[in-house]
Amino acid sequence: MTELLHITERSLWDAARASGAYEMSTRGKTLAEEGFIHCSLAHQLQKVADFLYGAYDGPDELVVLVIDSERVPVPVRFEAPEPGADEFPHIYGPLPVEAVTEVRHWDGGRVR
Repeated sequence: MTELLHITERSLWDAARASGAYEMSTRGKTLAEEGFIHCSLAHQLQKVADFLYGAYDGPDELVVLVIDSERVPVPVRFEAPEPGADEFPHIYGPLPVEAVTEVRHWDGGRVR
């Protein structure tokens, strides 16, 4: 199993739990708009969080979804944003809530 991580807002995760699937790609973009859900590996999470939420001061709590790659029924591809760059996991379809094994609170650089 590969543990994939995705940082998001608590309200978006709560909506996904109600509908059965998570369909956001990244901050402010849906799966339909981007074509895949952006994820990270553990060593990539801080950089991604800094880029997307570095100055976040929204009303919503940030959480990290811990995803079991073996429970994801759609393709997961590791792709680099540019040649020679680090490859990031991308989920090419809706993420069923059952694939999320844990939800951790994100506190600006620390997972609790």
